[in-house]
Amino acid sequence: MSKACILVVDDRPDIRLSASFVLEDNDYMVLEADSPYQAKDLIKNNKIDMILLDMNYSLDTTSGEEGLELLAWIKKSDLNIPAVAMTAWSNVALAVKAMQLGAGDFIEKPWKNQRLLQIIEHQLSMAGLKVQNQKLQQRLEPIKQDEYVWRSACMQQLMMQIQSVATTDVAILLTGDNGTGKSQLARQIHDLSSRQSGPFIGVNMGAISESLFESEMFGHKKGAFTDAKSSRIGRFELAKQGTLFLDEIANIPMSQQAKLLRVVESGEYEVLGSSQTEQTNIRIISASNGNFEKLISEERFREDLFYRLNTLEFRVPSLNERLDDIVPLAEYFIHHYATKYHKAEPKLSDCAKQALLEYRWPGNIRELSHLMERAVLLFIVDPLVDKGAQKLTVNELPLSSNKSEQALPLMTLEKAEIKLIKQALGITNSSVPQAAKLLGLTKSSLYRRLEKYEHEFPKK
Repeated sequence: MSKACILVVDDRPDIRLSASFVLEDNDYMVLEADSPYQAKDLIKNNKIDMILLDMNYSLDTTSGEEGLELLAWIKKSDLNIPAVAMTAWSNVALAVKAMQLGAGDFIEKPWKNQRLLQIIEHQLSMAGLKVQNQKLQQRLEPIKQDEYVWRSACMQQLMMQIQSVATTDVAILLTGDNGTGKSQLARQIHDLSSRQSGPFIGVNMGAISESLFESEMFGHKKGAFTDAKSSRIGRFELAKQGTLFLDEIANIPMSQQAKLLRVVESGEYEVLGSSQTEQTNIRIISASNGNFEKLISEERFREDLFYRLNTLEFRVPSLNERLDDIVPLAEYFIHHYATKYHKAEPKLSDCAKQALLEYRWPGNIRELSHLMERAVLLFIVDPLVDKGAQKLTVNELPLSSNKSEQALPLMTLEKAEIKLIKQALGITNSSVPQAAKLLGLTKSSLYRRLEKYEHEFPKK
């Protein structure tokens, strides 16, 4: 673990020397500055973990204005460097001003070494917690749920291969059609790895605009560009000691691929707006449904980057290659969504199971998951199944309740339609577009029905 670097800012050489002896004897790195102006240059060009700052210099020996100006500059620059102010005079007003401008503590000279070390250790610890909190706020990690156990031979073989290499730090590329579960598989690799206690950070490379690529991946300092109102931690820093999952990797613009290649090769990068070189400590897993041979031949993807990312490549089978998993996976999703939405858990009838097995699943696991979610939310019993349907919908899926073979009470079609619309609006918190999607209608079709039954759905 690298040593913390302390910057000692004081115009007296004997004070700087005394502080250096104490700090270096306790395994800290020390940089020295004889003025706030020299300190700014050192802060710009070095990674400073904490500042020990004298408040009074030759300009004005008692007011502390020069020290306060440096604290104000640090705060305005959004550098997040903890500072401890020090002075030879006991001055409560100056201490308050220093604290208001971001100083974490205040110490009088001459100091007691043990007291000084305690303050420094505390400030470094608090700074670490602050950074960790910012990382946690920026993370978008999914809540873990019980893992599904694969039944099909192709998936069991794939899982055996993955388990044999998961504990290494080798780069892995997952290929396969959209919706086959590559992101969930990447998470499983992380959970099986030696980095499982570290963060798992996923990023959809296809969703990052070219202009924001460096900011998203490497982070930026406040003021690095026009809209940079505050500093941002990049994905490489968020994933430190853990795993960085690069989804839709084939969608990275060529202009940004060289920047990613440099990090993958050397582990080095710069935060936007900073000249300091940072070092990564992560494991990279990538995923794509792209044809890399074609992309490389068309010069839309760098060959050297491809070979850096696919040290090991695994193809994830499509859902129609996993016939033994279709019905168990559907039941797994039904249980998950029934629990999530506090709904009765319907069961698949034999007819429904057959329909699931005969369907081709172009959307793979994602499509199956969405269908089971709708089945739980819009539980309809025993409608007809269109065996020749090109797309399977909730209305084509026969279901039965886990409690009993329920049936809709006999009512007119008009009343049934009103009932279903009310149910869909209730589930979606009165969102017409979402309710229309649940009912298999277009938004305009649902609006026409709302107008038709305006006595049941008065405008608010």
